[in-house]
Amino acid sequence: PLPTYDEVLVCTPNTEEEEVELIVRRALSSDSQNQKIYCLLGAEKLVYKVSKQLESYFFRLLQSSTVPDYRFIIFCNAKVHNSYVITAFDTYKVTIPCYSKTEIQAYLNTHLKVPCGTAPVAQAFEEPYQQNVKFIFSNQGGMGR
Repeated sequence: PLPTYDEVLVCTPNTEEEEVELIVRRALSSDSQNQKIYCLLGAEKLVYKVSKQLESYFFRLLQSSTVPDYRFIIFCNAKVHNSYVITAFDTYKVTIPCYSKTEIQAYLNTHLKVPCGTAPVAQAFEEPYQQNVKFIFSNQGGMGR
């Protein structure tokens, strides 16, 4: 299943230490055995202070955690070389292959189909195919866009 709101933190330069600590705690707590995958997206955007706290929280909780199979993924832009997060977690780095836009769209069209007989929100969009997921971006949150 796709991640829910409590499993993903989209990082910006304004992301606070408390937000980072919360997702790390969720990922390494004994409750994380429920097969959730916790993710930090754009972690290279974290400011130095928050990046240091991320490293500190992660390794401290990892030592005290009793969860052997935690699921915690940090996504970073590989082209950014001055990020503390990339340096701190370098030993865990995995490079993923790049796929073309067409390959990604084909995969999503195959795996994110709306079940027959449902009335999904996706009907509001003009695309001929119906998907469970649509990404809508807005400069102002909570404005109904």
